[in-house]
This record gives sequence, C-alpha cells and structure tokens, in this order.
Amino acid sequence: MCCYVTESKDLVLLSRFLYETSMLTPVNFDSPALDSLLSEWVSALREFAVEAVVVLGPDPFGGRSDREVVAVHPPVQAVAAQALARSEDFGAPWSGSDAPLVAWQHIAKSDPVAPGNWRMLWLARGFQTVIRIEFPLPAGRAFECFLFSPRELHDRAEAASLAWSALNIWPLVRRTLVQARGVLSPRERDCLAHAFAGMTARESALVLDCTDRTVNYHLANAMAKLKVDNKMAAIQRACWLGEL
Repeated sequence: MCCYVTESKDLVLLSRFLYETSMLTPVNFDSPALDSLLSEWVSALREFAVEAVVVLGPDPFGGRSDREVVAVHPPVQAVAAQALARSEDFGAPWSGSDAPLVAWQHIAKSDPVAPGNWRMLWLARGFQTVIRIEFPLPAGRAFECFLFSPRELHDRAEAASLAWSALNIWPLVRRTLVQARGVLSPRERDCLAHAFAGMTARESALVLDCTDRTVNYHLANAMAKLKVDNKMAAIQRACWLGEL
C-alpha cells in the first residue's frame, strides 16, 4: 500500500512538473510499444542491478546544448531525467571533446551539488551508478543513453557489458522512437534520404518512380514540418530526430 501511494504521488508531481515547465512528454509515455521495449530491456539487465534507463536527444529546434528527454523508464523517474537533460553535464561539450563515447560514474563520488542537481535527485531515489553511452549525430549532436543502478559497479567488465547491451538494442529503440514520434511521412523521409545521399530531385524521381515535381513537393513539405528553409537544414534536423 505504501509503495502504491508513493508511486501515485510521484506521478502527480511528474504531471505538475511537465505542465509548469512546458517540457515535452517523453515519447514512451504515449507509446506502449516503446515503453514495453524499455521495460523488457531493464528487466534483462536485472543481473547488473539496472533499474532505470533514460534516453536524451538533441532539441531539434533549440540551441547546440539544448537536450530533451526522449524516453525514460520507469516513468516515475521523469523529473530526475528532466534535471539531467537541463544540466550542462555530458551533452554537447562532452561530444565536442575527446571524451569517450562510454562513461561510467559513481554518482555520489562526483559533484552532487553541481548546478542542475540531477545527481541529488538520483541519489535521493537510491541510485549510485550511471553508465552513459553516446550515439553521435551530425553537427556535434548526439543521442545519449543513461543506465542507472542502485549499487556501485566495481568491475569494469560489468560496465562494458551494459554498454554492449545498449549498442545491441539501440537500432530497435531508435526505430521504435521514430515510429512513435515521427513527424515526416514515409515519402518525405525517402526524399530526404535520397537528397542526403547526394541525389538530385530528378535522380530521386527515377528511384521512386515519380516525377521530380513530386519529389520537390515532398521535400518542401518536409522543410515546412521541420521549420527550415533549405534542404540541408531539413536533412540535419531529420537526423537529430532519428528520422534518417
């Protein structure tokens, strides 16, 4: 009973937080397929005591350092995940340096009172270790996957195994993300993909068995949806959303 009340209270606080901060709702909140996938992944990592996963992605309409919570499981950890996204830890500065794509930290042994206080929030929830895996994107952006455990990992092999699991499941997670939140139609995505490959509208039309006018129509729609005024910027933003 106590556990149920605590979880219900967390969900109320989460709803209030998302409303007051106008933060986007994580994709898995509205996608049973994605939430089920993340739940199964966390369950498979029980042997490493992993109990939460957070996926951050670049805000395609924000600045270089702006990130958003794409997915978080279990959902009650969303407030702590939003604090991580708002912090200056990892993200663009990390991606722009020579830092490794995989990082492993004991949360309590880092700076728990740094601006953004995401560490304090995760520590208060009983978590001790975080493993971060980066999936680079164009122009210094990246998807970031964070795995949280309530115990300290002392064996580097454990962290390596967790990173390996993320690398293995990421293509499926990314595909499910796009299916759940994709803003482009399949045809718009195809036309951008061909443009990304260096094809002209006429060359794309031959591959897609349509006219070059139709290709330009789909490209124009994609640019409008992605709020840009040229093809290259549309390709870039589509990559940041995981659409390409």
